[in-house]
Amino acid sequence: MNEENQNHFDIYLLLAIFSLMAVSCVTLVNTGLGTSFFLKQLVWFVLSLIIVAVICFSDFYQIRKITPYLYGAGLLALVGVIVAPESIAPMRNGAKSWFVIQDRISIQPSEFMKVFLILMLAVTIARHAEKHAVGLVPMDLFLLCKLALVATFPIGLTLLQNDFGTSLVMLVILASLVFVSGISWKIIIPIVTTAVLIVAALVGIFLYNAKLLLIFLDEYQLNRIYSWLDPSGNAADIGYQLKQSLLTVGSGMLFGNEEGVPVPEVETDFIFSLVAGRYGYIGGSLLIMLYFVVIFRIVRISIYNAEHPFESLLCVGVIGWLSFHVFQNVGMVIGLLPITGIPLPLLSYGGSSVLAMMIGLGLVLNVSLKTKDFMFSD
Repeated sequence: MNEENQNHFDIYLLLAIFSLMAVSCVTLVNTGLGTSFFLKQLVWFVLSLIIVAVICFSDFYQIRKITPYLYGAGLLALVGVIVAPESIAPMRNGAKSWFVIQDRISIQPSEFMKVFLILMLAVTIARHAEKHAVGLVPMDLFLLCKLALVATFPIGLTLLQNDFGTSLVMLVILASLVFVSGISWKIIIPIVTTAVLIVAALVGIFLYNAKLLLIFLDEYQLNRIYSWLDPSGNAADIGYQLKQSLLTVGSGMLFGNEEGVPVPEVETDFIFSLVAGRYGYIGGSLLIMLYFVVIFRIVRISIYNAEHPFESLLCVGVIGWLSFHVFQNVGMVIGLLPITGIPLPLLSYGGSSVLAMMIGLGLVLNVSLKTKDFMFSD
């Protein structure tokens, strides 16, 4: 006997998202930069909620069906940014990643490409599982090649834009989905080992002769590593931003301090430093716990949909995307990781990052809407 209960829309996930939005609005008001960023962010939040409402009532079969077209459109947009003249796609902080419309609206295609990449990787894995046995090394290698091919184009095009941070996020999304795709660990372990050895080799090159890294990195990216390792010694130029961030975070102490230290780009990449400065260790910890709630709820939704590979894999991709953003952003603000320009999800000001993340979370909420409980089931 099966007794089917009503569908479970994850209201706790939605409340956590609303809480992050509220924290963002309050923090942006307190940046000392006026109400402009707050008002614009409010507009982006309202627009993103309308999009989420549309997504929640969309059919997942249709979403899966149009995924290749979305992926293709995303690739075309990435190419467009690269070939567009600087009057339309100007350089910002060393990267050419934005379309700018009349100096008012900026659109970053690579942010939306993260969503399209997750969808395309999930579709690829789901289709492979429907046609081939999982766990056989030859078939697993075939799947791995397909996943690598899907991810190579957006990652490569994003690197051509000099946006290393976003490329790294896409790589993490790929790794997240590879780990849960069912590919044999006989294949995964050698890949992980090789990656660790490559990182160790790069560290060795940096210690021996850092200039050799200019083969792979631009000068400004290498300077970010220098500023990370010695923010005080480079406080007058490349380390100024990190030094100011550390001073702001430190001034917050346990319960916060309203008199913070000016931090460049505090409304975007370094907004966590303002939260930690104004609300202290307690406020910063509560914010991180709020992100933990969001991640936990998505993990729960993914597990409950394990019998639906596409939906479950989609949730895993969003988990990897969100988790890495939080880890990297907080880490760079407090000096544990190099500065990469990765925003703090739903907190940092930015239309493209807010809309893209909300589209991803909207898809997760759609999955939760279709989750059902079954009592007295075997």
